[in-house]
Amino acid sequence: MSELTLTELTTILQECAGEDETSALRGGDVLDTDFKDLGYDSLAMLETAARIQITYGVVLADDVVVEASTPRQLMRLVNQSIVEGP
Repeated sequence: MSELTLTELTTILQECAGEDETSALRGGDVLDTDFKDLGYDSLAMLETAARIQITYGVVLADDVVVEASTPRQLMRLVNQSIVEGP
């Protein structure tokens, strides 16, 4: 399985939140921008985690997902799980 990229993560986030390509995620370097500042609440993050589980087979605990406050942190968690495997 390939690693989750920022492009793939932003697509998943936008699909889960029902946003179009003009959202804040497309506006530049957002790797270290807090999800709250991007307009994503804990419910959106849990939905995103569910989509990541379906797409990448990575299961992340709800509390871990909510604690990942930036795209970089979430990608690190997902990619670490991909590398380590089940």
